[in-house]
Amino acid sequence: MEKLILLFKTPDLRKKILIIAGILLVTRLFATIPIPGIDAIKLKSFFESNQLLGFLSVFSGGGLSTLSILMLGVSPYITATIIMQLLTMIFPSLKEIYYEQGEIGRAKFNRLSKYITVPLAALQAYGFLNLLASQQVIGHLQLFDVLRNVIIITAGSMFMVWLGDLISEQKLGNGVSLLIFAGIVSQLPKAMQTLFFNYNPGMVPTYIAFLLVSIIVIAGVVFVNEGERKIPISYSKQVRGNRVYGGVSSYLPLKVNQAGVIPIIFAISILLFPQFIAQTSALFSKSFSLQLNGLVNSFLGNPVTYSIFYFILVVIFTYFYTAVTFDPAEISKNLQRSGGFIPGIRPGEPSGAFLKKVINRITLFGAIFLGIIAILPNLTQIFTGIKALTVGGTALLIVVSVALESMKQINSQLVLREYEEL
Repeated sequence: MEKLILLFKTPDLRKKILIIAGILLVTRLFATIPIPGIDAIKLKSFFESNQLLGFLSVFSGGGLSTLSILMLGVSPYITATIIMQLLTMIFPSLKEIYYEQGEIGRAKFNRLSKYITVPLAALQAYGFLNLLASQQVIGHLQLFDVLRNVIIITAGSMFMVWLGDLISEQKLGNGVSLLIFAGIVSQLPKAMQTLFFNYNPGMVPTYIAFLLVSIIVIAGVVFVNEGERKIPISYSKQVRGNRVYGGVSSYLPLKVNQAGVIPIIFAISILLFPQFIAQTSALFSKSFSLQLNGLVNSFLGNPVTYSIFYFILVVIFTYFYTAVTFDPAEISKNLQRSGGFIPGIRPGEPSGAFLKKVINRITLFGAIFLGIIAILPNLTQIFTGIKALTVGGTALLIVVSVALESMKQINSQLVLREYEEL
């Protein structure tokens, strides 16, 4: 509470918070502006029957479920970033840009991601419009109407990316993450309203159990998100002139959940890809599109096969993304260059092999945890039979992770100003 008061007493931090709050308010206002020609009743029933689109609607702050001009949110940008991360494994020049050129390289990497976002947003917009038209959620659109809506939706997505950059410039959290955070939190009043109207006095024990499970899930998310394995690092002494440098001990933190929520987004992208292909193939053959769409819906419509396949994808992509972002060989080389070593392990390749072994072990626990979190809403519905009682594990993971990261950055800003005053 004292830090919160101090936060608003500090003029520049207060200004940054007000800027972020204003940007988030703008996104909520724009998320209420729908595209024309929507059947609200069919739209609601369609999203209730499609788990994947319901998940994406959470990422867009509910904009997709209302077909607003911000219906795609930042999902095309996230997909573009994932594609760029994959390309670093294929093209060494991209890997050099991202890992070896520092801030300038990362800025160039992000700029390339934004270039890819534009065509991705246009393709996703067309795919969703075609899907909704096939389900009679929106009426038949003429060519001009399709082009107009695709341009508006693409512009809305790039507008969200720009707002995310403005938030990131305040250095109180990641802009894209905070936009997703705000979108999830904005859905809480609606969820509480649904739960209130579906209240059944005979199911009080179920409600209590649901509350306890929610608390346990939140505690588990915090525990795993903050969990890390500390690898001790020692630095050899170096004599320069009359001074001795080094000789200190530190540690290398290896997080249990090294990949964050990215593997879940990877898995959702893979699950959505066949549906996306089915809709875009209507440009060439409507009969093939209908057949493929039927096969996809029959597979994803089975909650058991959907949950198993979803879980397996999350586990696989957790290992994959950890391998992309954490290179034990490169870290061991950097330690060796700086005179650091792991006690009891020889520098160089043996240190890299040791780090690889450790990260593979702790990633297993993180991967299983992410997989359970991903399918938690399905498990809740299976055991309770009530759609209103769904513990959104992915949403909780995002909310808790973003809140903790923002708190750390705010705390670091306050500590920095305390030092400046001294």
